[in-house]
Amino acid sequence: MPALGSFCPALIFALACNLDTVLLAAGHALDGNALSRYGAMIIATITTLVTVLALFLGARAAGMLPLGGIPAFGSLVLIFMGIWFLLDALAKRNMTPDPNVSGGDFAALCSLSAALGINNAGAGVAAGISGVSPLWGGTVNFGVTLIALALGHRLGRLTAGKPMGGWALACSGVLLLLLGLLGLLT
Repeated sequence: MPALGSFCPALIFALACNLDTVLLAAGHALDGNALSRYGAMIIATITTLVTVLALFLGARAAGMLPLGGIPAFGSLVLIFMGIWFLLDALAKRNMTPDPNVSGGDFAALCSLSAALGINNAGAGVAAGISGVSPLWGGTVNFGVTLIALALGHRLGRLTAGKPMGGWALACSGVLLLLLGLLGLLT
């Protein structure tokens, strides 16, 4: 049972961090590009390394905070990030994602990965403070990133010409809120 207690927060965290990955892959497919397995592995590896580093930094920062408030502090940060994402989504609700995503060569894949990883960094530090395991968070994030890339690419091919909407940011906000609330309640 302890593994489930580590897996569930890591899964919620990874889902929240990878909604932008789905949209990015969808935009890539809408542009008529294919994402190779090599490209997906590069993106998942670099993004996960940045995410794990952020989780470790958060766990380290937790060691500097007063013992009683560590999980609550991280959970509150996640809740506020979730609210921020929801407000940002409301402000951007009529905008569409930029489908001009390059991803064929190694340098483009690395820069794309770094951008996705940086998006995960803030949530990773907060999740690390609130107790999400870097090992579980990294492992689950790697798998979810690969799934998000495949799902996004498929959605992009299926919805070519249809508006994708701005739901990723709002969904990320809801998931971060849930993760924060879960941290406060456990």
